[in-house]
Amino acid sequence: MARIVRHNDESVREGYIRNGGKEVKLFTSALKAFQCNNRIIMAQRKHLVNFLRGRIIGRLECGRTQLEVSEELGIAQSVISRLWQRFHDDGNVSRCYSTGRPRVTTPNEDRYLAVTAKRNIRSTASDLSRQLSSATGMTVSRQTVYRRLGHIGLYARRPVRCVPLTATHCRLRLAWSREHALWTPQQWSCVMFSDESRFSLQSDSRRILIWRAPGTRYRQENTIERHRYGGAGWLVWGGIILGSRTDLHVQSVTMTGHIYRDVILEQHVRLFRGAKIHIRQTFYVKIFNSS
Repeated sequence: MARIVRHNDESVREGYIRNGGKEVKLFTSALKAFQCNNRIIMAQRKHLVNFLRGRIIGRLECGRTQLEVSEELGIAQSVISRLWQRFHDDGNVSRCYSTGRPRVTTPNEDRYLAVTAKRNIRSTASDLSRQLSSATGMTVSRQTVYRRLGHIGLYARRPVRCVPLTATHCRLRLAWSREHALWTPQQWSCVMFSDESRFSLQSDSRRILIWRAPGTRYRQENTIERHRYGGAGWLVWGGIILGSRTDLHVQSVTMTGHIYRDVILEQHVRLFRGAKIHIRQTFYVKIFNSS
């Protein structure tokens, strides 16, 4: 095994290698390449294997200096110094293995969080943490609750909001669908579908999150039926028909039956029907969210 020997300032600058019992001068370019290669090896190595640790201790016990062992094996001198100090302290140089930071919760406590979250999907992480603390005496952070529930596929998501439908609404919609199931494209071209959307001007400070698994967004238990929206806002109405559509109507007041009749039907739907009367003799209007 060739090694670099440093005798004086000139040898440090130029460098020598020992080949057997002879010392051979090493050119500066070769010395730089050798040192660069050693730095790369030291940067890539993360942990020393036990066999290499034994080689280091054996060389030091034979009287070699830490600097010589460092240059020969390409290992930082600080690493060798700590290894040699540890060998003198407890006589052991093997790497101490650890399992990492211990888990705060036990498997039973994890199951308690999962069962509680499934029973009350609208409970927050802080609520689950307090319930776990009162039941078991273990206090955990909100982030721990998020991680434990994420391991079983439960995540905090916003529920889907939909218009509440009664049994009468569902029966009438099903009957209407069956009645028009065999309609031709020419018949559908005489039907206009209309709908309106409300845009709130206030922030949703009462935002609700639920615990649900991926792919279960539209299940009934993960939806919230809501038909009343408080606060200021704007209502946008529009209608579509096969091959055409109406202009958007923006309204800032609350939509009532009289306003819908006098503004929407009279000023928009009737004018739109008059423009299309030369190609469609019969005209139907289907309003979404109506029975």
